[in-house]
Amino acid sequence: MNQRKYALEILSDAGMLGSKLASTPMVNSTHLCQDNSAAHSDPSAYRRLIGRLIYPTNTRSNISFAIQQLAQFMASPTHTHHTASLRVLRYLKGSPGLGLFFPTKSYVQVKAYSDSDWASCPDTRRSISGYCIYLGDSLISWKSKTQKIVSRSSCEVEYRAMVVATCVITWITYILEDLQYSYSTHALLYCDNQSITTSTPSWAS
Repeated sequence: MNQRKYALEILSDAGMLGSKLASTPMVNSTHLCQDNSAAHSDPSAYRRLIGRLIYPTNTRSNISFAIQQLAQFMASPTHTHHTASLRVLRYLKGSPGLGLFFPTKSYVQVKAYSDSDWASCPDTRRSISGYCIYLGDSLISWKSKTQKIVSRSSCEVEYRAMVVATCVITWITYILEDLQYSYSTHALLYCDNQSITTSTPSWAS
């Protein structure tokens, strides 16, 4: 399942079909903020571009974080934000047909991976959490979002990210039960924080 045609249309409309490829949708060390760089000359064009890029996140989980970041500055985008949005287009050009694969045969087990970036927003000092959830080998749910409150430690922010992922896991298991889809394995939740993994609560497995 992919949106190759739609991705190529975005690239064509933005005049980026001949652009240089980018290996990642964002520079790893980039933390976008409401900076003091020059205001973008055409804010409406920036809003239209980000609005169109939101739709491909339905099949492109790998750009969800970048689009979530860029969408926060639609009110008053700057040259920095515009440059970052063009990098997403350059990344899409390298793999316009990338999407989701659902195998015909797969085991039934819910697995989730959660992660967070502590105090990564320079404007609010809030953290960003994200998760991706698999049913067997198929990716079925993912999200990247700024947390609502400021966390005081990386351990705290990881727990908050795990709570959000656990809520989605619970919702998915209820759906499977409503569909009378039998399964006997426990849902799994993984995180990458050492302070979390040394004392994982019972609801996380």
